[in-house]
Amino acid sequence: MSIQTLATSPFADQKPGTSGLRKSVSIFQQPHYLENFVQAIFNSLEGFQGKTLVLGGDGRYYNREAVQIILKMAAANGFGRVKVGQGGILSTPAASCIIRKYGAFGGIILSASHNPGGPNADFGIKYNIGNGGPAPEKVTDAIFANSKTITEYKQLAAPDVDIDRLGESRLGDMVVEVIDSVSDYQALMESLFDFDRIQHLLTNGSFRMCMDSLHAVTGPYAHAIFEKRLGAPAGTVIHGVPLEDFGGGHPDPNLVYAHDLVELMFGPDAPDFGAASDGDGDRNMILGQRFFVTPSDSLAVLAANAKLVPGYKDGLAGIARSMPTSAAADRVAARLGIDCYETPTGWKFFGNLLDAGKATLCGEESFGTGSNHVREKDGLWAVLFWLNILAVRQESVEQIVREHWQTYGRNFYSRHDYEAVQSDRAHALVDYIHAQMPSLKGKTFGAYTVDYADDFSYTDPVDGSVSKNQGIRIGFTDGSRIVFRLSGTGTQGATLRLYLESYEPNIAKHHLDPQVALGDLIAIAEEIAQIKHYTGMEKPTVIT
Repeated sequence: MSIQTLATSPFADQKPGTSGLRKSVSIFQQPHYLENFVQAIFNSLEGFQGKTLVLGGDGRYYNREAVQIILKMAAANGFGRVKVGQGGILSTPAASCIIRKYGAFGGIILSASHNPGGPNADFGIKYNIGNGGPAPEKVTDAIFANSKTITEYKQLAAPDVDIDRLGESRLGDMVVEVIDSVSDYQALMESLFDFDRIQHLLTNGSFRMCMDSLHAVTGPYAHAIFEKRLGAPAGTVIHGVPLEDFGGGHPDPNLVYAHDLVELMFGPDAPDFGAASDGDGDRNMILGQRFFVTPSDSLAVLAANAKLVPGYKDGLAGIARSMPTSAAADRVAARLGIDCYETPTGWKFFGNLLDAGKATLCGEESFGTGSNHVREKDGLWAVLFWLNILAVRQESVEQIVREHWQTYGRNFYSRHDYEAVQSDRAHALVDYIHAQMPSLKGKTFGAYTVDYADDFSYTDPVDGSVSKNQGIRIGFTDGSRIVFRLSGTGTQGATLRLYLESYEPNIAKHHLDPQVALGDLIAIAEEIAQIKHYTGMEKPTVIT
């Protein structure tokens, strides 16, 4: 086996987004494309010689080929060991767990998260640092800088490694260790939750749940934890076999794309509890019988009930939420007497808060929730947290949420996604809003008066770093908000996300449909941004 140094030239489009580099499969399959980006990662790192790298992905199309390329490049660049998930499979939270448990130097995760998979769909790659979390901006900036000047990359001339057989083998001077994808993660979950109590809930004959893994990475984890360890009946997990194209579905756990689960949970013989996770296992959707829990409310409910769960019985250091996420968690934090941090979108912004012990629970409105147990959001962790609460309180999902609203008030909240908007039109919409912002303060729209209009900027309380232009906020004097943000997770055009929030303390109005309660704000957003004109769309692609 010899180390090859191969000449290459830069690609102009390898700037990582909020969750790494995501492109269509055909782009990644170009000669040298993946290799360039991997070498750019290695070139931007220092001190990894002889150290351990964790490697795995969500099993989407091109995952196995990419694993082999990265193994040979890691060997050529001097890593001492790579822990790779069996079959190339590792959920994103499991990868974070393994990096932290074994003190790895870092990890490479192959996923485009909730984006579709298959030969004509998407692929992605991101680097996680030694704390188990996504690389911070200073690292991704260095990776991008390297990608723009790269002239060569290194790889080992060697046959492919058998990644389906557990155990160790050698690739040149490097050890390749194929590990069980589930066991370390399951052990971590058992240390946090009352598995005996959850097992009783799932086996007492009066409680039914359905876990939809959407033919994505959580299938093996869900089968192992819910059906085997916790004793839920066979069939509790649906769509539990990971497929390269996710069965032709869209592995995004929301009310539109997890349609089979939604039909079941809103049907005549609905289980008591339903949940779904996404492509790489870091997102979650929670449902009760004919009842949807918004991610914002889910974070708030978990925080309010955290002391019922063994891993959090001593209380929370703080709560962190992304800026577009509703302020429901802020109200819980205020009552608990702890801090609540508002960060930009992107899990990497929570890492410093978690490492510094300033926050314990974190959440994003985009169906991501997590805690200080790893440095990624974690879909199955959220499901187990809910099950632990349900097992202790012996109430339904709806009862728990409605009681929460009675205590804290209800933050009516919704997100409207306009997907695959032509990039120039999406940016023109943002420019149109920016042009109005200086004159919006004090302006009246019906019963609403603008209190502030800004582009969110965040100063990290730990390291002092500043992140600007993180989303347009228009706040009203009654506490209501409209937020506009272009998402960085898609690969086709741009996704415009419109977030709407209104606080309602009156219990008599808590029954309203959010789209009705937010109707005036929806109209104001259209008036301010001219969404239909700029997007060319009469209605959102997805409403959650």
